[in-house]
Amino acid sequence: MKKVRLGIIGMGNMGTAHAKSLQDGKVPGCELAGVFDVDKASLARFPDIKSYGDTGEMFRSGDVDAVLVATPHYSHTTIGIEALENGIHLLVEKPISVHKADCERLIAAHEKNPNLVFAAMFNQRTEPYYKKVRELVKNGELGRIWRINWIITTWFRTETYYASGGWRATWKGEGGGVLLNQCPHQLDLFQWIFGMPAKVRSFCGFRKFHDIEVEDDVTAYMEYADGATAIFITNTGEAPGTNRLEVVGEQGRLVVEDQQLNFLRNEVPMSEFSRTSDQAFARPDVWEVSIPVKGTAGKHVEILRNFTDAILHGKELIAPAAEGIHSVELANAMLYSAFRDATVELPLDGAAYEEALNQKIQGSTHQKKVVRKSDEDFTKSFDA
Repeated sequence: MKKVRLGIIGMGNMGTAHAKSLQDGKVPGCELAGVFDVDKASLARFPDIKSYGDTGEMFRSGDVDAVLVATPHYSHTTIGIEALENGIHLLVEKPISVHKADCERLIAAHEKNPNLVFAAMFNQRTEPYYKKVRELVKNGELGRIWRINWIITTWFRTETYYASGGWRATWKGEGGGVLLNQCPHQLDLFQWIFGMPAKVRSFCGFRKFHDIEVEDDVTAYMEYADGATAIFITNTGEAPGTNRLEVVGEQGRLVVEDQQLNFLRNEVPMSEFSRTSDQAFARPDVWEVSIPVKGTAGKHVEILRNFTDAILHGKELIAPAAEGIHSVELANAMLYSAFRDATVELPLDGAAYEEALNQKIQGSTHQKKVVRKSDEDFTKSFDA
């Protein structure tokens, strides 16, 4: 294969943006070969690109080698499985599925077709600051990690945003709120850098800032098996908002905020200093280190290039989709903890959470204002 012929399913905001990147030549070795959306009007923006009556027709056409799925969340699983079963390489927008059980179904379909490239659009893995944090943590520069705090409240959204589609911010259409739409990126980075916790206790605000039925405010406390703890705070109602990641280890405190990476480094590890100092109120001397970070984030285009290179040249994926189950599991655990008003242990019981989510769907009586009626079919893509 000399070139990847890519089909895009879901031609809303994100699908359209990806298509334009391809048409502008930003992804060498990849061409836009086909598009599909149930809203036929959205296909009019690409009159020169072949469209299809349904996804099966695209998959069986022989026109595409790979597809990018940019539809609302629930259909990531069904369309993804269909693609894999038809021998099509798959790149899926975040989250890879709404809940852990669906993630397992999608991953199982790939395990039956392991020769296919299966990637996720976790574009923030290309951000140099978070790549550097991961490097420092994995290389032991901070020593043992004791505490992690991430405040990510820069996802402000208006009532108009939520009214732009009937599927938005509903249990039936989206499967959740800020945790399933905006924060899959941070949850993915969280587990990518620090691994998965052993316990989660969360407190969610439902309809706290907006007239929606799902969560728009979350404060979660997590415990790791080795004794480390973490706090994760997010919402879509706070302005101007904060994006601050703070990590405390034996060697000091690392902070990512405002496009800066700063390290207050202990000259002596804190636990060692505590044991050996003969002074009651002494503290380790510290170095104030501003860590240089090189490069810029390639974001969505870099993920598309990496996906293409993996198909053509066997390059290692930046974001293997199988890893997407972890961010979904964290989101599910936070919601399940709030549903039950109790601490949840991980690994999460995916079947139990799926049942709880279905109960939310069946019990929903919330009526929301919808501005764009055409979005109510739950199948158009979206800008997170």
